[in-house]
Amino acid sequence: MPFESRRAKLHLQEQEVESLRAVAGSRSEGFARVQRAGILLAYHRGESVSAIARSLNTNRPKVERCISKALGLGVAAALSDLPREGRPPRLTPEAKAWVVSCACAKPKDFGYSYELWTTRLLSQHIRAHCEEQGHPCLKQLARGTVSKILSQNRIKPHKIRYYLERRDPEFEEKMIQVLHVYKEVQILSESNGNGGLIAILSYDEKPGIQAIGSTAPDLPPCPGEHPTIGRDHEYVRHGTLSLLAGIDLLTGHVLALVESKHRSREFVAFLKMVDAHYADRERIRIILDNHSAHISKETRAYLSTVPNRFEFVFTPKHGSWLNLIESFFGKMAKTVLRGIRVGSKDELKERILRYMDEINAVPVVHRWKYKLDSLSVV
Repeated sequence: MPFESRRAKLHLQEQEVESLRAVAGSRSEGFARVQRAGILLAYHRGESVSAIARSLNTNRPKVERCISKALGLGVAAALSDLPREGRPPRLTPEAKAWVVSCACAKPKDFGYSYELWTTRLLSQHIRAHCEEQGHPCLKQLARGTVSKILSQNRIKPHKIRYYLERRDPEFEEKMIQVLHVYKEVQILSESNGNGGLIAILSYDEKPGIQAIGSTAPDLPPCPGEHPTIGRDHEYVRHGTLSLLAGIDLLTGHVLALVESKHRSREFVAFLKMVDAHYADRERIRIILDNHSAHISKETRAYLSTVPNRFEFVFTPKHGSWLNLIESFFGKMAKTVLRGIRVGSKDELKERILRYMDEINAVPVVHRWKYKLDSLSVV
């Protein structure tokens, strides 16, 4: 004899039945949704609450609640938990705001030796001063809760993200001047030359290249024993050298001097080398930074002896990233200078100049692309 229940029957459309079957047979849905889908399908087939509870290894109240939700709110609502009020929040919005305000200040502002907050230090500070600030609910504040509050407000007072302050009031104007030079290089390159009238260089110094020597021979890799080069951790310092270099932006040729220092006299020596190298060119344009040696009395005295020969285009202060040779120096640091060991400064100089010869044997023309397409040609 079919089961007759006083509870209303659950009428489902074919689409709803198929949807419930998909959930009930799913291997990725949550357990509660799978179980509730099975309850509703069984009740739709006419099974009793007790039979459903036994077959699904659950209890009658859970089955009854699921069926009641489906009859009252629909199948979709019965599959999921209804929103509940939950326990009232223990921490007030004002208390959380005060935690955030403390995190946005530095620990040293409160008399601590720390420069940056840790969750331990911040939670200790909050617990020690919350009552006097009118937030006694923070008396038992834990480090994990501090992390949650900071995460909700998207602040990370334990980290530093560096930025570069623009201290040059003429930053935009100087940047546009440099970009116009790069635009000119692009136009000249596309027109296959400049008639031998002008040379354009990107110039800078790389000071402090360390001449480091080993105290014991390096051990080569050995298959099956150690895959890397073995090196004694002790080393000897032989001093430092400075590289003065300029890249011809039209040909990719690198002009370089390696000296012990990079004063005005070394810069003038570089200019004389450039002057001799481009004897067939009428004018030499150089992109460079605002180093004092570039505008010193000694440099200006030399420039007066070769009037209209050089044209300097200065990058903005703290805008050396606009100088294309910086990328060349970066590549150099990651390749030839990476892990280099030498017996003396002279050996380091010889190897740097040998590297320049290798570059010039197969020169690479460097291209500047940032903001160049949006630059108007005047």
